[in-house]
Order: sequence, then C-alpha cells, then structure tokens
Amino acid sequence: MQGSDFLAEFDHEMAGTRRSLERVPEDQFGWAPHEKSMTLHKLASHLANVPSWVGMTLATEELDVSGPFEEPKAETTAGLVALFDTACKEARAALESATAEDLSVAWTLKAGDDVFFSMPRVAVVRSFVFNHMIHHRGQLTVYLRLLGVPVPALYGPSADEG
Repeated sequence: MQGSDFLAEFDHEMAGTRRSLERVPEDQFGWAPHEKSMTLHKLASHLANVPSWVGMTLATEELDVSGPFEEPKAETTAGLVALFDTACKEARAALESATAEDLSVAWTLKAGDDVFFSMPRVAVVRSFVFNHMIHHRGQLTVYLRLLGVPVPALYGPSADEG
C-alpha cells in the first residue's frame, strides 16, 4: 500500500468533514452538551486540525505528548474552514508522496515513558488520523443536531439532506 491508495477515501472523508465544519455556528462556540464535553469551539478546532496529523505522522517516528501542546484555533467559522483546508492540502500532498516503505515504518504515541501505542504508519493514518477524525465529526454532527443546525449528508441522506 502506498499513500496514494488513501486518496479516494481521504477526499471523501475530508469533503464531509468540511461540510460539517461550514455549519458550526460562531454564536454557539462556547456551548457544550455536557459539563464533561468539549465546547463546540474546541471540538471544531480539534477536528479542523486532525488532517495535519497525516504529514506529522509521515515525517516523524513518534509523538511525545507529555509536553505542553496547543492546537491552532480559529475565531470564526470561516477561519475553522480555512485552517481545515490548509491542513487537508498539506495532508493530501504528504499522502501523494508516501511510499509503501514510508508507510511501513513504526510510529509511536507516548507521554514520556508511557507508550500508548506503536504501529506501522499505515495503521496510524487509518486509525489515529482517519478514524479519529470520523469519531469527532460524529460528535460534531450530534452537537449540530442539538443546536438545531441542519446535519449534512455524509454516507447517504441525513434527516436534513436527501
């Protein structure tokens, strides 16, 4: 498998995620459905940044999250979409140039000496990046539904789009 083998899936998933981010209401950025939940702004910002993990994964062999880390944030819905578009452009370029050898290299997520996982980059791109993004996009669509915002069709019609 090469990075280019991911491109059709990447394009499909990013298009649906972009449609979801476009609907985030700025006037509700501080809203959260529960005290343990992320705010809408934090969730949408996180989701807009996840595609940037593709390039980071393909350019490194580990990520140590024990130090301080803050994801870029946008203060408007248009800014979220722009952040996402930039991350997608860079991620797509990284995938296009990734070889089978690049994808077979082990990649590790850890916090200091605590290793959360170590697996080939191909599995990291699919699970830690794509599936992680889909998970948070699902959360976002629930937030949108609870706020009365029409939910986009993603894998077929939604209750709001045919």
